[in-house]
Amino acid sequence: MSRSFNLADLFEIVADAVPGKLALVAGEARLTYAELDARANRVAHHLAAAGVKAGDHVSVLAYNRAEWLEAQIGAYKLRAVPVNVNYRYTAGELAHVIGDSESVALVGERSLIARLGDARGELKHLRHVLVIEDGSDAPVDGLPYEDALAEASPERGFDERSGDDLYLLYTGGTTGLPKGVMWRSEDIFMSAMFGGNLLGEPIASPEELSTKVLDGGLTTMVCAPMMHGAGMWVAWIALTSGSTLVLWCGRSFDTARVLSIAAEEKAQVMLLVGDVMARPIAAALAADPGAYDLSNILAIGTGGAATSPDVKARLHELIPSMLMVLDAFGGSETGASGQAVEPAADGSPRFLPRGDDVAVLDASLRRLPPGSGEIGQLARTGRIPLGYWNDAAKTAKTFVHDAEGTRWALQGDMARVDEDGSIVLLGRGSLVINTGGEKVFVEEVEAALKRHPAVYDALVVAVPDERLGSRVAAVVSTTAEVTADELAAHCRADLAGYKVPRDIRLVPEVKRSPAGKADYRWAKGLYS
Repeated sequence: MSRSFNLADLFEIVADAVPGKLALVAGEARLTYAELDARANRVAHHLAAAGVKAGDHVSVLAYNRAEWLEAQIGAYKLRAVPVNVNYRYTAGELAHVIGDSESVALVGERSLIARLGDARGELKHLRHVLVIEDGSDAPVDGLPYEDALAEASPERGFDERSGDDLYLLYTGGTTGLPKGVMWRSEDIFMSAMFGGNLLGEPIASPEELSTKVLDGGLTTMVCAPMMHGAGMWVAWIALTSGSTLVLWCGRSFDTARVLSIAAEEKAQVMLLVGDVMARPIAAALAADPGAYDLSNILAIGTGGAATSPDVKARLHELIPSMLMVLDAFGGSETGASGQAVEPAADGSPRFLPRGDDVAVLDASLRRLPPGSGEIGQLARTGRIPLGYWNDAAKTAKTFVHDAEGTRWALQGDMARVDEDGSIVLLGRGSLVINTGGEKVFVEEVEAALKRHPAVYDALVVAVPDERLGSRVAAVVSTTAEVTADELAAHCRADLAGYKVPRDIRLVPEVKRSPAGKADYRWAKGLYS
């Protein structure tokens, strides 16, 4: 790179090159690059006046909306670190992320901030709150977002930034509690945002963006949540390519409305979350083929959850203009690692790695050769995260050095390498359920179930689900009479809704080994 940069620098280069280009469509908001830049400048100046400094963390708690990006870009302009907070979380979960990240400021929707309740008093680092109005009348302490922006300057005037500036992405951890994955700004841009060139070599200097974006980019509709990596990364791919970014801002996925917006905005690319979004879209198009004009669609990208081969094939049939379905594979700790292809003969997911920085390693952290049939752990080297925020032990376990000193990120997936170089995924080394793009760690749900006084033991497993890919299920033994509905209600008080078991089987005894280890294969067998 000819000079160091963070994501705000890249956005500003594009904004200066195409200031009048429509940058963002989010609900009623329609902002050009110049307008989005000015509003982000206002956010940055306000936060600076409130005492937010370079390196400070700023939590963003909102559904998809223009303010999400304004706050994120504004934080980067200051060299502060935006923190993504899952709007589905309960009070305790919200407080964990905001508190664990040591956020000094919070930008959030009124109803979501109100969900914190008394837990807000536990946030010892939080000293400034900006409230985005969302129609709620819930009483919360904080400064109205629009009032704050109205009093701040729309001009730039910020200190020089660096490629070492932190990018922090909160995701699930093996204990069930969310962990903050720390990246250098330059590395996340190259590893997850394709380095300014989606289908080719990454840019060699940030200044290249100023010429690359003049081709107009592609109108890109992101239906995934901005508070997850997949949605955030594709949004930044759009904004660093001079594209128009269209955000789905509904509180839940409305298939008909999503398709209407895609038609109205002449979307050329759509980002969906696996089968949970792709399957209902295919069903709606099949039910009424002439209802939506999707003739501009060139590609559909999916991420965050698996997309079934039959759904991909159906989308190709229903959208004749579409050239490809890009089913990306990757994770918070590895970035975009490859492209999913047809499953292996046994039905296991399979993908083609982006480069030789993605490998399958044996127990000694040596690459497994193609066609060996050996099973190892999926890993990535090169531009990978610095580690986990506030968790040295997990950092040491996940980010390791081999005998030659090469540093690897271990993703937790067990895999093998086929003769053609494709990687076949065989299951998680750590127990995690991907349900509709959300990660659910079984230990957390098991702990919630066991907090019920009538529960003696519990195991939580993934059960195939046509819409969600997998759904959360549980096998429970009890010491007193209790119903499955009562147990679900008990979990719902402590866990986000997507973590609550949708199926609960009550059994006389939960099967474990003589050493007390869980028999998850037995538990899953009860649902087959």
